[in-house]
Amino acid sequence: MKKILFVSVHPDDETLGCGGTIMKLKNLGSSLHWLNLTDIDNDHPFGFSKETIVKRQSTTIQVKNTYGFDTFTNLKYHTMLLDKYNASELIKDIGQVITNIEPDTIYLTNRSDVHSDHRIAFDAVYACTKSFRYPYVKEILMYETLSETEFAPALVEKAFIPNMFVDISDFMEDKIRIMQIYDTEIMPDPMPRSIHAIKGLAAYRGSRIGVSYAEAFQQIYRVM
Repeated sequence: MKKILFVSVHPDDETLGCGGTIMKLKNLGSSLHWLNLTDIDNDHPFGFSKETIVKRQSTTIQVKNTYGFDTFTNLKYHTMLLDKYNASELIKDIGQVITNIEPDTIYLTNRSDVHSDHRIAFDAVYACTKSFRYPYVKEILMYETLSETEFAPALVEKAFIPNMFVDISDFMEDKIRIMQIYDTEIMPDPMPRSIHAIKGLAAYRGSRIGVSYAEAFQQIYRVM
């Protein structure tokens, strides 16, 4: 049985980038695990309301249960402030989760996303995939997150270059249904996180492989 770890920096990243793939792999019988890095709480410097904090926590649990993840770990670093933490602390905590799960496949956010949390998270997670310390990791893929990946600077070294596509035609409506649980994150048309845009990106990626809907990934490591 494949053991797969999906890493999100903020709850909803996993659904925007991998929602259909998660459902498809669950249907195929894989063991699925979710690691989320950031959260909000009463001590957050930005002063989120109690209602917002409770809403975020309940939404995350609802999403976890809907997907049916085998494990869920929330490291609860303060969102939008990953740059304030020591890199070694991040790597230690992420590495412990990976050691506990021993996944053969890891999905993580794109290295060049415009959100600094995503870039910092990528570096920390990738540091926990060295083959001599984590020999069970056989494949690593980056996923795209609407409103973060496409807004990276239009430079060659910043480009998200998909080289793996997953047909999610049978799971597109499930992806949308789960994304709608994150109701505060859904944007009106024609904004990047609107239902129209989410389906539009999946349709565009699907056209690459001749299916109705697909999710695209950039495979950056694979051991045969």
